[in-house]
Amino acid sequence: MLKKTLNEIAAQVTGCENAHCIFSRKNSVPGEGPADAEIMFIGEVQVFTKNEQGRPFVGQAGKFLDELLEIAGLKREIVFICNVVKCRPPGNRDPLPEELSACASYLDRQIEAIDPRVIVTLGRYSMAKFLPQCQISEIPRFMPVWCMVKLIVPMYHPAGRPPPTHHSNRQIMADFKMLPRYSIK
Repeated sequence: MLKKTLNEIAAQVTGCENAHCIFSRKNSVPGEGPADAEIMFIGEVQVFTKNEQGRPFVGQAGKFLDELLEIAGLKREIVFICNVVKCRPPGNRDPLPEELSACASYLDRQIEAIDPRVIVTLGRYSMAKFLPQCQISEIPRFMPVWCMVKLIVPMYHPAGRPPPTHHSNRQIMADFKMLPRYSIK
C-alpha cells in the first residue's frame, strides 16, 4: 500500500506542470528508497546530473553521500532520499519561493506515507521547511530538533556552496558518524 502511494506521488511529480521550472527539466526527481524507511534524507534541488538521470544524489554529491551513509552504517537501499524541489530550476539557480511551494505537497505526502523516524535535512532549503526562521550556519552542528513529531537533523549539503573544503568534509563526516545514536538500522 505504501509503495503504491509513493508510486502515485512519483507519477504526479513526473506529470506536474505547476512548478515554474518544468521548462528546464529533462526528468523530474521524485525520490527513491523503500516505503518503510526509518530515515529520510531531504536535499535541496536537482542539478544537471540528476536532471539527466532522474535520480537524487548522483554524480560527485551522490558519491560523497554514499560515503557518508557508509560512515553512519547505512546503505542507500534502506533510506529514502528526495529533494524539496522535484525539478531542476533554470540555470541551476536556487529555487524560488513559488517553486518550493509548488513541490511542498509532494514532499509532505512522501513524509506522511513513509512516516520516517528521523528526517535529515541536507542544506538550507530543506532545513527551512521545518525550521523556517533559522539559518543553517547559526544552528549548532548536529543539533536535532523535534518538529511535527519527527526528529529533524539539520546538516550541511554534501555538495555545499561554495564547494566543500577538506575541513568542511571532515565536519560533515563527523556529523554522519553521530546518526547511529538514534538507533537507525
